Amino acid sequence: MQNSFGSTASADAAECREGQRVQPERIATCRLQLHPGFTLDDAAEVVPYLARLGISHVYLSPILQAVRGSTHGYDVVDPSRVNNELGGEPARQRLCAALEAAGMGLVLDIVPNHMAVAGDQNPWWWDVLENGPSSRFAMHFDVDWESSEERWPNKVLLPVLGDHYGRVLEAGEIRLQYEGGLFDLAYYEHRFPLDPSSLNDLLDRAGRATGIDFLGFLAESCARLPQPWLTGPDSAERRHRDQGVIRQLLDEITRDDPAAGEAIAAEVARINADPDALDALIEKQNYRLAWWRTAGRDLGYRRFFDINDLAGLRQEREDVFQAVHALPVRWVAEGSVHGLRVDHPDGLRDPGQYFSQLRRACPDTWIVAEKILEPGERLPGNWPIAGTTGYDFLNRVQGLFADPAGEAPLTRLFEELTGEEADYPGLVYESKRQVLKDLLGSELNRLSSLFVDICERHRRHRDYTRHELYLALLEVAACFPLYRTYVCPRDDGVTAADIASVETAIELAGTRRPELDNELLQFLRDLLLLRIPGEHETELALRFQQLTGPAMAKGVEDTALYRFHRLTALNEVGGDPGRFGISVDEFHEASARARTLHPEAMLATSTHDTKRSEDVRARLLLLSEIPETWATGVRGWMRQNARHRTGEWPDPAIEYLYYQTLVGAWPIDVERMTAYMEKAAREAKQQTSWTQPQEGYEQALRAFVAGTLSDPGFREALESFLRPLVAPGRTNSLAQTLIKLTAPGVPDLYQGSELWDLSLVDPDNRRPVDFATRARLLEELQHLTPAQIQARADEGLPKQWLVHQALALRRSHPEWFGPDAAYTPLRASGERASHVVAYLRGDGVLVLVPRLVLGLGGDWRDTRMTVPSGTWHNRLSGMTLQGGEHPVAEILAAFPVALLAREEATP
Repeated sequence: MQNSFGSTASADAAECREGQRVQPERIATCRLQLHPGFTLDDAAEVVPYLARLGISHVYLSPILQAVRGSTHGYDVVDPSRVNNELGGEPARQRLCAALEAAGMGLVLDIVPNHMAVAGDQNPWWWDVLENGPSSRFAMHFDVDWESSEERWPNKVLLPVLGDHYGRVLEAGEIRLQYEGGLFDLAYYEHRFPLDPSSLNDLLDRAGRATGIDFLGFLAESCARLPQPWLTGPDSAERRHRDQGVIRQLLDEITRDDPAAGEAIAAEVARINADPDALDALIEKQNYRLAWWRTAGRDLGYRRFFDINDLAGLRQEREDVFQAVHALPVRWVAEGSVHGLRVDHPDGLRDPGQYFSQLRRACPDTWIVAEKILEPGERLPGNWPIAGTTGYDFLNRVQGLFADPAGEAPLTRLFEELTGEEADYPGLVYESKRQVLKDLLGSELNRLSSLFVDICERHRRHRDYTRHELYLALLEVAACFPLYRTYVCPRDDGVTAADIASVETAIELAGTRRPELDNELLQFLRDLLLLRIPGEHETELALRFQQLTGPAMAKGVEDTALYRFHRLTALNEVGGDPGRFGISVDEFHEASARARTLHPEAMLATSTHDTKRSEDVRARLLLLSEIPETWATGVRGWMRQNARHRTGEWPDPAIEYLYYQTLVGAWPIDVERMTAYMEKAAREAKQQTSWTQPQEGYEQALRAFVAGTLSDPGFREALESFLRPLVAPGRTNSLAQTLIKLTAPGVPDLYQGSELWDLSLVDPDNRRPVDFATRARLLEELQHLTPAQIQARADEGLPKQWLVHQALALRRSHPEWFGPDAAYTPLRASGERASHVVAYLRGDGVLVLVPRLVLGLGGDWRDTRMTVPSGTWHNRLSGMTLQGGEHPVAEILAAFPVALLAREEATP
């Protein structure tokens, strides 16, 4: 079959024909998290199992060279090679061979927005620190050379020190080093290069001390190097050429002449013994070493969110794009890579231009973007990609299992237990405002400086103070209703959606902060919508878009979602906990729209970034159906566990989160639970935080977790409450999994989630997966009846059976699931019809799942479903039935969900 993003072929034909690699049919992806403990060779070992399960494409976390010991791969330091800790290029080739032998494909996660700038591991960044603006890579990174502070012109601020610079220097913690022609500075595990043009005094002193004229010659050569701020191509190339020669000659003389080496060692020792001399040398560098806290206000380069070690790339430059994408594009061209997942495109200056460039480089490749769509937001129409990575689907499908009737009582309970108002929009605003000031202050200050320059050019606005301009930017960013706009100076570069978002933010900012001058807000509105021409004016609009995304991510995903505990199953990336579920009709409408707009988008229910796994959320959603029972239980636990608290700690809000987490993830041990609660408390940024951890509070929290989990009375009460929820929670899980495997799009399984997986947020969801057990269970499944599979539910067999059968059906009948296959909602009749979600795919698959199962109580009463004419076989229960009206209870008698296929269409 053919689609708009390239041709595909059946699995039977997924072999090399006439020396050409054939694209495997896209059935489903499986995300594998690579790290030094699970390498490319380890991934190759599980390929046969994944193939038998029904997966068509292995979907890998980033594989390019990352920081040593990286557990995720998003901290790339060298895009020109495969990560050696994952096995390097030979291991990649072995994996590709294993995939090809299995008729499977490969999807890669690529990271265009940023690179890690860890010491000497990143050759590009090292060159920038060594050569400043004249570095070959100075324009690769999003560094504000021209707007750096007058205190350190043309310098990069490096906030890596554990204390104020002067204190660290005088304590002798920064040391000058020399080896093999290279000088550098060492601060614990950090290394920093020295600008060769700053070495003339050092080498001159060494030469005069020994009488070695050659050292004096090298000193003069260093002094003659073009200075770092001379950025013309001729001066930059001459600087790089000459410093390479100087380095080589210095290495040779110190190896060949012991006196020269001894003189340099003596000079290094002298400088290290004299803080003033060392400070004078450091002042000559292209960077400024600083206390880590200065990053909150003074950093001169764009980061990935608030992570100082991840510097933004200028991907809009052709040379940067080519350098970052050389390997993935080559692998796509040779046919060993069949899809690309693009990490965090919202961080890019112009995502639309980027995706057009990537599409030109990979014209027939399946491309999906990790784009977080807010409720009601649509993917920009000019992105030539298949769709998102599935957070919009995740929140849509789980909304089916949240009972709207539970919203009011759970709201009252949340406010009663925590003493907080359940005002989620207000909480989002306050959280975003906090992170903009505290974590993203450098980015906001950079933008404020640009705004000041702009206002100086416009006489009606030149008298606003810097503080007023700062506040205007702060408030509008805090009020922004989604991650970002996508305005660009090209034709039709401002859409109606962009205008609506900006005007909403401006209006909200004016309402929340009436002291802000309305004319200033309207001026800012016009700037953000490119209505005022000028280079600086356009720059403000483009940079503002790169600020609102991190504000949303840090303010919502990493703050508000850890504070609002009304029903934590809804606290998911891309979700809105203020919205309590969706109706069946809304779900069908959204699914039909997805089929029309993005029929090959990725469908996910668990990812490496989700706050809770799909199975944890599936169980927690049941609380919306039993709010009064839940309220009674949690009130009792709070009274029972009061003796485990330390004074007022933990606070009621975090304690309420604790009980929901236990319900969702039980059984869980003390170590996992403690790690999660500590992370959750720090992300909430109320009692403690990552930047200012409060040991007293965290110790009280640890003691509370340990005390309650070792309390036999509490454990018995918890397990007694949970017993009636386990089976219904699994039914919810099976229901959302079957929808994922059959809805319009390409389903993705997160590693290990084909069995029950009660994982929490990373790093908990990166724990080792026992693939050997999964392979054994899959083999056993082939010899079991549906009843026997159900009897072994505790092992996760029903879920694995569902995955295996649904993927087998997709593989045997791709025409029923492809981008052209119809999606037809079906409606049940009877008293409990609202508990049914059913639809047809193509003309051969009928999907039927229950929802709000606690409310059913196992009694469907007179609820019936009309099955289209023909003979239908339930791939999960083994039942065969004819078209016509059937009781839903009959269809679901042997298995909690139903996957019906037309028998006469089966070969």
